[in-house]
Amino acid sequence: MKKFKIPKIPQTTNKSIRFPNDVIDEVEAALVGTDCTFSAFVVEAVRVALDNLKEEEEQQ
Repeated sequence: MKKFKIPKIPQTTNKSIRFPNDVIDEVEAALVGTDCTFSAFVVEAVRVALDNLKEEEEQQ
């Protein structure tokens, strides 16, 4: 049986960034009916973008 461990919440830092209104509208539309927050969506999108950049660097 797997032991229960209290999860550690990663440290976060508040950053203010400006989004074009059309991007905000598209993200919010994509999130309708999900349990995902705008912030969680943006964090995941940035992680995917960073992974893509790393893969491109490795291929060169």
